[in-house]
Amino acid sequence: MRIGVLGGTFDPPHIGHLVVAQEVWWRLRLDKVVFVPAGNPWHKAGEDVTPAHHREAMVRLAIGDDSRFELSRIDIERPGPTYTVDTLTELRRAYPPETKLYFILGTDALAQLPTWRSPERVISLARLAVVPRPGFDPVDLDRLEAEIPGLKAAIELVAVPAMGISSSEIARRVAAGEPFRYLVPEAVYRYIEAHRLYLPSAQPLPTADP
Repeated sequence: MRIGVLGGTFDPPHIGHLVVAQEVWWRLRLDKVVFVPAGNPWHKAGEDVTPAHHREAMVRLAIGDDSRFELSRIDIERPGPTYTVDTLTELRRAYPPETKLYFILGTDALAQLPTWRSPERVISLARLAVVPRPGFDPVDLDRLEAEIPGLKAAIELVAVPAMGISSSEIARRVAAGEPFRYLVPEAVYRYIEAHRLYLPSAQPLPTADP
C-alpha cells in the first residue's frame, strides 16, 4: 500500500487541505491519505489552539464520506507534545512492513525541518511529499541536505494548484467579522457557526455570509 499522511493542527481545516490531499493522492498514486490532527502541537506552545475535539470534528466533516481520505486520532490520543517522528513511528507499526508512507508538507515546513525532533528518523520512516506554498521563498535544498544527509533522496516534489489559504488567516477573518464561508467546506462553516469558534467574546458571525 501507498499511504499519504497529512498532519497538522487543522485549526480550522480548509479547502486548501483537501486540494493538497487530492492532488498528492492522484499524482503519487496513493491508496489513501490519512489526516492526523495534532493533539498538542509543539510548535504552537503558548498559542491559543482550539480544543482537539473541535478540530477532530471539523476534519471529520471536511473529509466527509470521501473514500480516499481517512482520519487518525493517534496524535490526539497520545499525551504530551505532538512530534511528527512519533506520529510516523506509530503509523509505521500500524501497517504492514512493505507499506510506503508519504508525509505531506509544504515548502515552508520543509525549510524548518532541521528544527524538528529527529529529522533523520523522519526521513527514514517516510518519503516527503513536498507541495509549494505561495508567498514563501524557494527552499535551499543544498543547505538542508548539509544539515540532514539523505534529505534530497527522500523528497517527492508534487505540483498542486496555488491556493494562498491558511488556517490562521481564516481564524483571523472570523474574529474580525470578515466573510470566510467559501474558504472552508460547507459542513465546517456550519460547525464553526454552531460552536462560535474563533470569536472574541460574544461577537456574532459575519453577516456577509448568507
